[in-house]
Amino acid sequence: MRDIRSNLINILKEEVKPALGCTEPVAVALACAKAKELLGEEVLKNKILLSPNVYKNGMCVGIPGTDRLGLKIAAAMGILGGHSENGLQVLETLDENQVKCAENYMDNNHIDISPLDTTEKVYIEVSLKGANHSSKVIIRTKHDNFVYLEKDGEVILNKEEENTNTQTTEKQENIMDSITIKELVENIEKLNFEDIKFLLDGISMNEEIAEVGLKEKVGIGVGYGIKKSMEEGLLGDDLMNQAMMITAAASDARMAGIKMPVMSSNGSGNHGLTAILPIVAYNKKFPQSEEKLARSLAISHLITAYVKNFTGRLSAVCGCGVAASTGATAGISWLMSGDIKQIESSIENMVANLSGMICDGAKAGCALKLASAASAAVQSAIIAKQGCHVPAMNGIVGSKVEESIQNLGKISDKGMSVTDKVIINVMDEMNKVN
Repeated sequence: MRDIRSNLINILKEEVKPALGCTEPVAVALACAKAKELLGEEVLKNKILLSPNVYKNGMCVGIPGTDRLGLKIAAAMGILGGHSENGLQVLETLDENQVKCAENYMDNNHIDISPLDTTEKVYIEVSLKGANHSSKVIIRTKHDNFVYLEKDGEVILNKEEENTNTQTTEKQENIMDSITIKELVENIEKLNFEDIKFLLDGISMNEEIAEVGLKEKVGIGVGYGIKKSMEEGLLGDDLMNQAMMITAAASDARMAGIKMPVMSSNGSGNHGLTAILPIVAYNKKFPQSEEKLARSLAISHLITAYVKNFTGRLSAVCGCGVAASTGATAGISWLMSGDIKQIESSIENMVANLSGMICDGAKAGCALKLASAASAAVQSAIIAKQGCHVPAMNGIVGSKVEESIQNLGKISDKGMSVTDKVIINVMDEMNKVN
C-alpha cells in the first residue's frame, strides 16, 4: 500500500506543475531554446518536426507576451529569448524588446515547421544550424522530457531507446493499468496531507487568471458573457453556472495569450483549469477544509491521469471534455461525501455524455468546450448524488467503471485516428488559404 501511495504522490508531483502559455507551443519554444543554447551562435537555418497532435494544438493559439498566434512565433521566441532551465515557463523572462525581436525574426526568416507522419502523441524535433555549429534536440512522451541532445554531431544525451513507444512509456511510468477507481480513491484518502498540500497552489494560480477573464472580455469572452448573463438574470447564480463561468474565463485569458501561469494537469494547462476550477466553484458555495480540498484535487488530477492513460496524452477527443472533467466530477462527488458507488456513477455519467467532443486544436474557442466540460462535471456529480446512473451496456458504458474508461480509450486512440488526420488536414488547408 505504501508503494501505491508513494507512486500516486510521484505522479501528482510530475503531472501537476505550473505552465505559462498553451503547452504545445510552449514545448516547441522549450525545445528551440535548448537547441539555441547548445548551438551557441546566431541561427541561420532551422527545421522543426512535430507529431500531428502537437502541430494541431499549437497552430492557432495565443502566445504570452505577443498578439501573434501559433507555433512560428513560439519557436522564434524560444530561439531568441527562451531559457530552457525554466521548463514549461520558458517564455516567462522574455522582455518587450526580445518579443519584438522574435516578431521581426518570424517576419524576415523562414521558420520551417511541419508535421511528422507518426502515431506518437508528443514528439518535437528541433535542428538548428549556424555559421560554425549545429544542434539537435528531441522532446518526447511529455512536453518537457528531453530525450536527445546533440551538438556538431556529438551526442550529449540519448534516452530515445527508453522511449520507443509513447503509449508504452506512459503506462510504465504509472500504475494506472491495474489500479481500480475504488483503490485509487481509498489510497488518496490515506495520503499524508503534507504530501499533497502543494495542490492547493493550483487554486490561487488558476483563480487569478480566471479573474482576468471576468473583469473584461478577453478572447471570445465566454466567461465574461456568462457573468453578464447571470447579472442580467438570464442565467441563475448556481453551482453549475459558477463552474462554467470561472473555468471558461480562465480559458479565455489563457488562450488569448495572457502572460500568467496556470497550474497544469497531465501536460495541459486547460486540463488543469478543468480539473481544478469546478472544484473551486463548489468550495465557494459549500466551503471545505484545506485538507478536504487537497484530497479532492488529488482525486481530480489522478483520475484525469487514469483516463489519459487509456485515451493517450493527446488525441482526437478533447481531453478537457473527456478526461479532466471526469476527474473534476469525481472530486466534486467525493466532496459531496459520496461513497465509491456515487463517485463511479458520476464518472460513468461523464463517459456517457461528452465522449464525442473532438479536439480541433488549442484556440480561443476552447473556452466554450471548457464551459461545457465544467457544466457536465457538476451535473454528473449532482445527478449521481440523486441516484442517477447510466447503466451498463448503454453505448460504451461497461459493466465496471474501469471498463467504461477503457472503452473510451479504444474509441479515442484507435477509433478516431482517421478523424484526427482529417481535423489536421482541414485546419492546415484553412491556414494555407488565409
